[in-house]
Amino acid sequence: MKSEIEEIKRVFIQDLSVAGSSADINNLRIKYLGKKGLLTLRLKSLSRIPPEERPIFGQLINDCKRFIEDEIEKRESLIRAEERQKRIAREYIDITLPGKYTVPGRLHPINKVMGEIIEIFTGIGFDVEMGPEVELDYYNFEALNIPKDHPARDMQDTFYISDEVLLRTHTSPVQVRVMEKKRPPLKFIAPGKVYRCDADISHTPMFHQVEGLMVDKDIAFSDLKGILEVFIHKLFSPDTPVRFRPSYFPFTEPSAEIDIGCILCSGSGCRVCKGTGWLEVLGAGMVNPRVFEMVGYDTETYTGFAFGMGVERLTMLKYSIEDIRMFFENDIRFLRQF
Repeated sequence: MKSEIEEIKRVFIQDLSVAGSSADINNLRIKYLGKKGLLTLRLKSLSRIPPEERPIFGQLINDCKRFIEDEIEKRESLIRAEERQKRIAREYIDITLPGKYTVPGRLHPINKVMGEIIEIFTGIGFDVEMGPEVELDYYNFEALNIPKDHPARDMQDTFYISDEVLLRTHTSPVQVRVMEKKRPPLKFIAPGKVYRCDADISHTPMFHQVEGLMVDKDIAFSDLKGILEVFIHKLFSPDTPVRFRPSYFPFTEPSAEIDIGCILCSGSGCRVCKGTGWLEVLGAGMVNPRVFEMVGYDTETYTGFAFGMGVERLTMLKYSIEDIRMFFENDIRFLRQF
């Protein structure tokens, strides 16, 4: 038994000399002091030794056990200190070095122009109203004087979810929803995403619109003209030429397309304006009485105007961008310009 204890101690010293990590120390503790460790098994075997010899061998085992525990504790302390120093060296930060510069984020050009549009209209007293992007056919078309057999539906290629549910093609449904809940006077804009089956250098399946509505007694086309001229002059410049051209929309009558003098050629004619010197920026008109009838407004008492604009188009004109797809490619070189 004595020779066995001495052999265990010798082997332990050898094992301890090559232990270089906390995991190695833990394995040594299990090997010699665990439930099935070498010393533990020797303690259990004392029952097979004659009673008069047990105290002697028990003392030998306990002395060896204390030796192993002490040596393990010393080596463990040293290893922990070494590991701590290595971690400190690995995580060391030289505070004398210059800090790393993080480029701050910026608004996307579409969000930037959208914010400018909202700020202009709220600055002249318009409220902001929102509505669902997944819309009913009734609000998107029928309540806006576009019944199911109306040819104007061909003007908008629509994403249908079912026969009666679709992705809205404009934010005009917000106007109907607000008029159903509120009585005149009303003056608000409805910004948001809209969807159409279209994709090329000037169209995307998802884009942004801002539409506006003003309803009260004695609202005239001259009110519409004045407000839109103020808007255009604030968004672009005070000397931007503006013209109104007769047009057609089912939900307004009379209707007009609003053009501005070409920003790129100053009206002399270029490829962007197709030689005309003018660029179309939005559509507008006096609200068709049929729309007022759908929401229960008295057409003899109230009149109003509505307008709508594509934010991407205004952004392209404002920053001289020729391809709408650049807005959605997430090219950091492009976005850093704004």
